[in-house]
Amino acid sequence: MANEFQASNFNYQVSTDSVEDTKILGERVGLIVNSGLILALTGNLGSGKTSFVQGLARGLNVPENYYITSPTYTLINEYPGRHRLFHVDLYRIGDPTDFEDLGLYDILATKGIVAIEWADRLANDLLTEYVAVEFEMSNRDSRNILLTAYGRDETNLLKKLRNMKHPNIS
Repeated sequence: MANEFQASNFNYQVSTDSVEDTKILGERVGLIVNSGLILALTGNLGSGKTSFVQGLARGLNVPENYYITSPTYTLINEYPGRHRLFHVDLYRIGDPTDFEDLGLYDILATKGIVAIEWADRLANDLLTEYVAVEFEMSNRDSRNILLTAYGRDETNLLKKLRNMKHPNIS
């Protein structure tokens, strides 16, 4: 996905060994993010996209009584927190013209945090400043996650993330 949009500004490769570690990575992003971030998540079914967003919600202080699930059928879930979190799932979208009906363009223009699962279904020129998060399963529990920043603020975010330490994330 990264090469489809524009040249990369900054890459950060991470390996996680469990679902909880994938959530911790998302939480770390949520802890340091400023408003207005778009996360374009790609990867096979079961690769960790929703787990990452669950951690992101924790880092954004989404109240614990909100259960974070993939919005496969609702398409968009919105959660309150330090910044509003919009969790978008494009798996069931077949036609890009449906994005306007969903209100996706309006959501992308907000100052909230937007996490888009199956972002590879977006038009190549729709996103300009964002973080692409590509999930690849290396075995049942382990994931290789490539984060690629497009934009100055996004690059700064990934540099901060890289400097944070966690014993189970390499």
